[in-house]
Amino acid sequence: MRNAHQVTDVRAAESALLARVPDGALMQRAAAGLASVCARLLGQVYGSRVVILAGTGDNGGDALHAGALLARRGAVVTAVTTGSHAHQGGMAALLGSGGRLAGPPAAGLIEGADLIIDGMLGIGGRGGLREPAASLAARASAAGALVVAADLPSGIDADTGEVTGAAVRADVTVTFGTWKPGLLIDPGAAHAGAAELIDIGLGPYLAPAAAAALQTSDVAALLPRPTAESDKYRRGVLGILAGSSRFTGAAYLAVGGAVRGGAGMIRLVTAEQAAAVVRQHWPEAVLTVPGDGVPAAQVVEQAGQVQAWVAGPGFGTQPSSAMLLAELLSSSLPVLVDADGITLLASRRGLLPRPAPTLITPHAGELARLLGTDRAAVEARRLEHASRAAAELGVTVLLKGSTTVIATTSGSPPVLVNSTGTSWLATAGSGDVLSGLAGALLAQGLAPPEAAAVGAYLHGLAGRLAATGATGGRGANRPLSQGAPIGAADLVSALPAAIRLAAAG
Repeated sequence: MRNAHQVTDVRAAESALLARVPDGALMQRAAAGLASVCARLLGQVYGSRVVILAGTGDNGGDALHAGALLARRGAVVTAVTTGSHAHQGGMAALLGSGGRLAGPPAAGLIEGADLIIDGMLGIGGRGGLREPAASLAARASAAGALVVAADLPSGIDADTGEVTGAAVRADVTVTFGTWKPGLLIDPGAAHAGAAELIDIGLGPYLAPAAAAALQTSDVAALLPRPTAESDKYRRGVLGILAGSSRFTGAAYLAVGGAVRGGAGMIRLVTAEQAAAVVRQHWPEAVLTVPGDGVPAAQVVEQAGQVQAWVAGPGFGTQPSSAMLLAELLSSSLPVLVDADGITLLASRRGLLPRPAPTLITPHAGELARLLGTDRAAVEARRLEHASRAAAELGVTVLLKGSTTVIATTSGSPPVLVNSTGTSWLATAGSGDVLSGLAGALLAQGLAPPEAAAVGAYLHGLAGRLAATGATGGRGANRPLSQGAPIGAADLVSALPAAIRLAAAG
């Protein structure tokens, strides 16, 4: 688990630790870790040209002390300061090790560097970079050198990942003591590049995490596994309300995600046209068609006993769909609401909150409609809006996007983040597969936050495997740059391989 902490908690932990260690010990630990990563990235340290963009605070001090260590190994290190002064101890260490000092604009230095260390702003920074830092960040991005951020890319909000102006785009971020939410959540995560954690001893002094990202071992521990006593009912029966005469594929994909997600039985309520498609591909599904001898008011009851419901993919927004959704939400069963179901909720906010567990899986546009805001605001402040929806609606929110944000009011931590997704998942029907998959996990007994997190992890991994042609489990580490377009049905086919990989830990 990558546990991430808010700035206030990091500061409190640092203060507690500083009272117990010699002066400067934390900065030396951070600098040693940063220098070690930089040396590994450079390969040949001796003669390498390193530029440090140094702010006036402790983050600049970390970077300058790291530069001193590289200079002692023969690197040509130059510090470019962004203010009227720099961290005194760090600058003395750098100059004493043979490093050099330059002020902006430092013509030619940034453009000729092999590696650039960003130490302009730390975790306390808010808002976009100001001059001269903004221009230095832009030049660093254009220089072609490796850019390594110390603790956090300058200009990123450490608590939220929000980017409100100019910010550094790093190839690698070396963060100290603990993960920060802004490193896990876009758009900040996209600026961080590959992130590495350096342990400086904060662990015993940290408060409970504000956010966390599940790793493979965490998913393996949560995955439901059948036992010798399992049968189709004990493995979880999932009801699905999906598909229509127009969107026949939504039912097929949601059922496929549920079957391959481990549900023991699927009970599908859908239109006849969609039912015909499902019969051809998933004959194991038990079908109920409203109007086919089943009164509309009895559809849910006639579908049979289930452990959880998925409602909404391609089911339409007509009054009959709204009636069925209201019936499901009045039950005591866990319900996952997606797609058309979320559209219906936007105009029927009175259906929530409800006493029973509820998971909604909107994309940014759907969440914007629920909250009465615009899509751009949701995409810019994903954590804020997912958390707000969870609090206002009394649900767990899985906000889909470049990084999946899962917010709840009852979980610990209150936010889970998934980063296994890939842009190849941006294809019609991908969300329907996720609904069926996460619904199957709900039916197998996982609570909504865990079902959402495990489902998102497996869904993203399946996308990567399908895009790179590694669905047999071989070649799972192929780079995504070698991927090819996929359809949502490919995700269904790739789910078994994804589950096998995750189960291996």
